[in-house]
Amino acid sequence: MSGEKVVLAYSGGLDTSVILKWLVEKGYEVVALIADVGQREDLEAARKKAFATGAVAAHVVDVKKEFVTDFIFPTLQASALYENRYLMGTSIARPVIAKAQVEVARSEKAVYVSHGATGKGNDQVRFELGYAALEPALKVIAPWKNAEFLQRFSGRSDLIAYAQKNGIPVSATQAKPYSTDANLMHISYEAGILEDPAKEGPEDMFQLTVDPQKAPDKTTSLSIQFEKGIPVAVKNLDDGKTVRGALELFEYLNDVGGKNGVGRLDMVENRHVGIKSRGVYESPGATILWKAHEDLESITLDREVYRIKAGLGVKLSELVYNGYWFSPEAAFLRKTVALSQELVSGAVFLRLYKGNVWIHGRESVNSLYNKDLSSMDKEGGFNQEDSRGFINVTAVRLKVYSNLMRKIQVPS
Repeated sequence: MSGEKVVLAYSGGLDTSVILKWLVEKGYEVVALIADVGQREDLEAARKKAFATGAVAAHVVDVKKEFVTDFIFPTLQASALYENRYLMGTSIARPVIAKAQVEVARSEKAVYVSHGATGKGNDQVRFELGYAALEPALKVIAPWKNAEFLQRFSGRSDLIAYAQKNGIPVSATQAKPYSTDANLMHISYEAGILEDPAKEGPEDMFQLTVDPQKAPDKTTSLSIQFEKGIPVAVKNLDDGKTVRGALELFEYLNDVGGKNGVGRLDMVENRHVGIKSRGVYESPGATILWKAHEDLESITLDREVYRIKAGLGVKLSELVYNGYWFSPEAAFLRKTVALSQELVSGAVFLRLYKGNVWIHGRESVNSLYNKDLSSMDKEGGFNQEDSRGFINVTAVRLKVYSNLMRKIQVPS
């Protein structure tokens, strides 16, 4: 409605720049929310661009530390990986952006919130479920689900042409039409030339990691210290440098991991809306932390707790990917996972080399590993003769089944 305020989740990229201009044409007062999630871009330039495109206000909100401590680390504790591979850098960033957007909407007394997510993707769900959970009274303008907008813009080519016509500078071109999304946790690439899953993405596309083949011909040795499943310090064992602080160590691991070509992933995933999508990702720091954390759990978690917790991680990954971060079930799972992490403290020792993370040691005062019990050189721990009875009892059901199969087998 003409003259009413709308807070737009604005990146300064192609989609949101065109949407901002379109909303202004429709008569809205547009407030741009630029969430600093560590995207390594000139956010002040984006703020100025928002004003130049017609925004009445533009807020740059630094949520990097909150992103790491309140969103990334809880998923790290859960070892959450979507479809057992994807670290969900985009999925986890959306709720922190939605939270900042709602807070700006409250301060600006806005009636509407808006985003640039398409009607075919996951982000529309993540943003809109976030708005619903945090401020149910807000109304949502989703241009990619608006008939008038869709009639005017059928795809990225139309957006690029509109931007050029209206003097809106954008980095996307007809020659390089793939879409990128960057934050502290990763950079994602999709669409355009990547829509053929058989074709390799161009090397000049990557921004966070070097080609593993061109990475240094020597290893980088690190130790990572955890407390209750949360990383608290990283030490470079080659030069002695120690980095502490959630944001600082995450940024350091991104840097050192990227220089060693760690964290590239090319996959086809199943979107929440039922469409298969090809995505290429770079997640150097997160890749290192996920591998180190999982390894530390191998000596600090009881076997049965580990198995239960693994299932919780799978469920949480589905909830995060599908946009249910602020749901009661996701909150329950995060709290439950946190309980499992009470003893997950200690250090993991690893080397980075040409895209690989090679873990070669771990230690913890809470270690459940007993070398006397597991040793092949010492008797220790328990009477090995007891294993005879253990195997006999364990084999009972196998013997019953075998006898049944013999009984019902039809003679040849």
